[in-house]
Amino acid sequence: MCNFCCNFARYFCAHMANVIKHTGTVIAIEGETVRVKIEQSSACSACQAKAMCSSADKKEKIIDITQNREPRTENREPRTENLKIGDTVEVIIKQRMGWKAVVIAYIVPLNVLVGTLAVLDMRMESEALAGVIALGVTGVYFIVLRMFREKLQREFSFKVKGI
Repeated sequence: MCNFCCNFARYFCAHMANVIKHTGTVIAIEGETVRVKIEQSSACSACQAKAMCSSADKKEKIIDITQNREPRTENREPRTENLKIGDTVEVIIKQRMGWKAVVIAYIVPLNVLVGTLAVLDMRMESEALAGVIALGVTGVYFIVLRMFREKLQREFSFKVKGI
């Protein structure tokens, strides 16, 4: 059993160092900001029966990527001054940043909602009022998150690499 756990941990840690990559198209360049359109598709989108299936979906995402103002060094990714509108690029983010975003956007608010609802349900007579207050507290969480938007944008930085 210990061997299984060690192998699982080794596999999990090795893959956590990876990056998430998506191919996209540059649609705008404004100063140090590059706007990239990414076409996300589900695994089913390449299936031959996708016309008959409702689970095949395709979504377009537009990502604004602000480039570092620091000069290029040996260890840094190249800057994107040579990109033009219409260029195909690769958008890269560290996988651990993706997991951190999932925690901030989904897991913490769910815990806030359920925790607040559980506490208020024990203390209040009206379940409907407890539910409304729990939703309000969760809304306050998202308002506070919005207040720290610029700090989060600096932390969750994407890289653009021309293909």
